[in-house]
Amino acid sequence: MRNLSIGSLLIRPEAGAFLGMVFVFVFFAVFGGSTFTSFSGAASWLNVAANLGIIAIPIGFLMIAGELDLSIGAMVPAASMSMGIISGYYGLPILVGVGLTMLFAATFGWINGIIVVRTEVPSLIVTMGTLFSIAGLTLFLSIFLTDTTAVALNAPAWAKAVFGDFYFGSYQIIILWWLGMTAIYVYFLHFSPWGNWLYAMGGDKVSARNAGIPTNKLTIGMFMLSSLSAAFVGICQTILFNSAQVSSGMSFIFNTIISVVIGGVILTGGFGSVIGIFFGTITFAMVNQGIYFTDFDRNLSSLIVGIMLLIAVLMNNTFRQMALTHTSPKKKK
Repeated sequence: MRNLSIGSLLIRPEAGAFLGMVFVFVFFAVFGGSTFTSFSGAASWLNVAANLGIIAIPIGFLMIAGELDLSIGAMVPAASMSMGIISGYYGLPILVGVGLTMLFAATFGWINGIIVVRTEVPSLIVTMGTLFSIAGLTLFLSIFLTDTTAVALNAPAWAKAVFGDFYFGSYQIIILWWLGMTAIYVYFLHFSPWGNWLYAMGGDKVSARNAGIPTNKLTIGMFMLSSLSAAFVGICQTILFNSAQVSSGMSFIFNTIISVVIGGVILTGGFGSVIGIFFGTITFAMVNQGIYFTDFDRNLSSLIVGIMLLIAVLMNNTFRQMALTHTSPKKKK
C-alpha cells in the first residue's frame, strides 16, 4: 500500500482548502453559538453551498485549463426565465421546459467555446461579451413574450420532489444533486484521461495540442458544461420558489470564482482539485451565512470575505510551492 504521511497529505491541492474550512467552521461555531452548528442552522449554509457548488466545479475545470466563464452570471436568470416562460406562462410540460432550457444553455456554451478556440481572444473578454448579450436577450424576450420581467410557475409534485423542494424542514434537494455531481467530477478530473488533459492544457496549451490532446473539443465541452450547470441551478431555483425573475444570478460570477480560488485552483491554470473546490465552496458559504449568526456588524461581511480570499490565496500558494518542491523519501534497501 502507498505510504501516507502528514507531509504527503499537506502538499495535496485541497490541503489548504480543508484547513481553511475547519478554521472558518470553528470560528463561527464559537462566535455564532450553537445555532450555527444546529441542524437547521447548517441548512442555511449547505443550501448556499449546493447552489454555488454545482457551478463552481465546472468553473474550476475551466480555470485549471487556463480559461474563465463570466457568462454564468447571466445564464442562471436566463435559464430561470426560460423555464418560467415555457412551463409557467405557456403551460407546457415541465420536462419540455427543462429540455428546451438545457438546449438553450448548451447552445450558448458552445458559442462561447467556438469563439474562444476560433479567435483565440481571451475567454475573459469573450464571456464578458456573452454575459451582457444573454442578459439583454433575456430581458428583451421576457418583455416581448410576457410583457413582464417575472413569471410564476406551479410545478407538479414530482418535479418539486426532484428539482426543488425542502426536506427535513429546511434542506434543499439540490444538495443531493451537488453531492452526486461532485462524485462524478472527482472521477472525471482525477481518474480519467480527460482530467490529465485539463491539467496539461493549463500548463501549456500549445504543448498539449502538439501532444495530440484535443484541446479545442475539450475547451468547447468545458464551456458547455459550465453553461449547463448554471442553467440547472436556474431551473431548480425556479421550481423551488415557484417563480422566475430577470434580475438574479449576477452574484454567482464572483462567488464561484472566490470559491474556486479558496479551493486551491490558481488563475494561471494547471493546478487544483475537485475536493478542494468542494471544501472552498463550503468555506465561502459558511462565511457568507455565518455572519448572520454572530453579533458582528452585518456590513463587515464583504470585508471578511475579502480577507478570507487573500488569506486563502496566500495559503494555497504556499501549499502549491510545497507540492512542486516535494520529493518523496527514498525507501531503505
